Amino acid sequence: MAARIRKGDTVVVTTGSDKGKRGEVLQVLPRDGRAVVQGVNIAKRHTKPGGAGQPGGIIEREATIHLSNLMLIDGKTDKPTRVGFRVLEGGRKVRVAKATGNVIES
Repeated sequence: MAARIRKGDTVVVTTGSDKGKRGEVLQVLPRDGRAVVQGVNIAKRHTKPGGAGQPGGIIEREATIHLSNLMLIDGKTDKPTRVGFRVLEGGRKVRVAKATGNVIES
């Protein structure tokens, strides 16, 4: 399956409590259909002290979010867009912004 959203892409959240937030994709989990986005879906984890120099406390970190709740930001128009694919003359398959037809550089 081709990856519509990849690590390093800028995305916007379309639904849920973080709707409208933008962030960079830090990790994609294609088998689960989820991604970790910087600054989105923050979860609090309560941890015990781990021994030598590791204090306990409440740690905030990004939890995964389903790929269906994300839209890629087109780098040229700075607006959310759906993603399609096109094969160029050289046989290279590239991602394309559906709204404008621009090739998405990755």
